[in-house]
Amino acid sequence: MTVSQRHVAFLAEMQREFPTFSVERKRDDRMQVLIDRLLKVVTLGGQKSYLTQYHTVLFGKLWVPDSWDRMSDVDRYILLRHEIVHLRQGRRLGFVPMAFLYLFWCFPLGLAYGRARIEWEAYEETIRATDEVLGRDATLALRSWLVARFVGPDYGWMWPFPRTIERWFDAVVATLPEAGPP
Repeated sequence: MTVSQRHVAFLAEMQREFPTFSVERKRDDRMQVLIDRLLKVVTLGGQKSYLTQYHTVLFGKLWVPDSWDRMSDVDRYILLRHEIVHLRQGRRLGFVPMAFLYLFWCFPLGLAYGRARIEWEAYEETIRATDEVLGRDATLALRSWLVARFVGPDYGWMWPFPRTIERWFDAVVATLPEAGPP
């Protein structure tokens, strides 16, 4: 199966599991534009690329930035593996409880334990998918990028302890099969 077929097949699988699932453009949605503006204010400009670089699952849809069209099929496949975790979390937790955990538990900024836990679960899938498709070197290259995402403005400084993220990453990698693709 080529990577292109993998991406298309996985997207179809997502739509079978979540029949109302669709991929929508962030820039075309007023609420997504409003979220972008609010994030710029709340993070004092730290999160300035929500509309242009970040993918968001909300209301059973994947809201994609302009960069979606430029993504490789490999990157789309890995991203979809991450986002299906969020769809399943939403089904398991319910929209309101998940939104509360994501936005407010413990604090909206600086120590957002609920958001960190939700993202840890999804990023575990990112790590697995990266390892399966791109191999261990690509997987290990994610470490510093993920630490920066958790402790920086991307997610509102959701976890202030980089060593915790490093240990979590190392523990996930330790569970992966020894040999993978390239």
